[in-house]
Amino acid sequence: MNSTKPILAPDPFWRVSPRYPDPRVQSLDPRFDKYRLFHAAVEMLASGSRWAEGPVWFGDGRYLLYSDIPNNRMLRYDDASGHVTVFREPSGYANGNARDCQGRLITCEHGNRRVTRTEYDGRITVLADRFEGKRLNSPNDVVVKSDGSIWFTDPPFGLSSDYEGYKAEPELPERVYRIDPSGRISVVADDVAGPNGLCFSPDETLLYIVASRARPNRTIRVYRVSDTTLSEGRDLIDCGPGTADGLRCDVDGNLWCGWGMGAEELDGVRIFAPDATPIGHIHLPERCANLCFGGAKGNRLFMAAGKGLYSLYVNTRGASSADVVDVGIP
Repeated sequence: MNSTKPILAPDPFWRVSPRYPDPRVQSLDPRFDKYRLFHAAVEMLASGSRWAEGPVWFGDGRYLLYSDIPNNRMLRYDDASGHVTVFREPSGYANGNARDCQGRLITCEHGNRRVTRTEYDGRITVLADRFEGKRLNSPNDVVVKSDGSIWFTDPPFGLSSDYEGYKAEPELPERVYRIDPSGRISVVADDVAGPNGLCFSPDETLLYIVASRARPNRTIRVYRVSDTTLSEGRDLIDCGPGTADGLRCDVDGNLWCGWGMGAEELDGVRIFAPDATPIGHIHLPERCANLCFGGAKGNRLFMAAGKGLYSLYVNTRGASSADVVDVGIP
């Protein structure tokens, strides 16, 4: 069910930085300076969700979709009006979202324990809900490779309570899966503790996956990518006291990671160079769960945090094939 009535607005207590450069955008290494726009500030676009996730940009419609998992709905931010409306309710406790190479919406649904595609006419096609006869756990995040294959993580997070899904016992181990363009599903990784956010490098030879149940700290793992398989998996980044969640690569191979753990100095977005050095941080008043690049030129970073949706113009663009689809430049 869609609603065209605006339902969310920015927090009235939020204040955009009164001066440039915005002190919320911090360089940790001189390499980050080239990506900062010194006359751009962090903006709050909306507040009032319970746990915002999975932003995906639709440049051809000039809007952003994102999930509000506990409220079992997907929201639509309209860039022209600045309004947030309901896109889909119920959403199957949707979490991560992406667009395929034809621009169709791909969604991970905690509650329905499946990955779906929304067709041009609004019909929903189930792409994956079982593997070897057993139900998936709670598909979490999803990316689309330029060959049309769909890669998604399947931790049991949505089964742990009735807050972001339905409490149940897992039927399968936590894994990372690939859906072939023909529809065949295969396991590509089973060595990730709590597989969460994932993204490809610009040339798609690497896949980054957040291990959110790694001990003693969360890690970001990296794998070599063949056409259909992963190899040489290793921990690239130890998140320490931070909490990596969703992440995206820019065209230079930097990792932009949802970050935080309830502390002012941690909450926001942490940016890493390809060599895993932290080079920048975007400070937000709450932990960022996921993000994407979008906007008319692909240089606007949208950040879905716990209760809010934020944005910042930056001097780079997203690297994924979905970001190319999403730009929507005439």
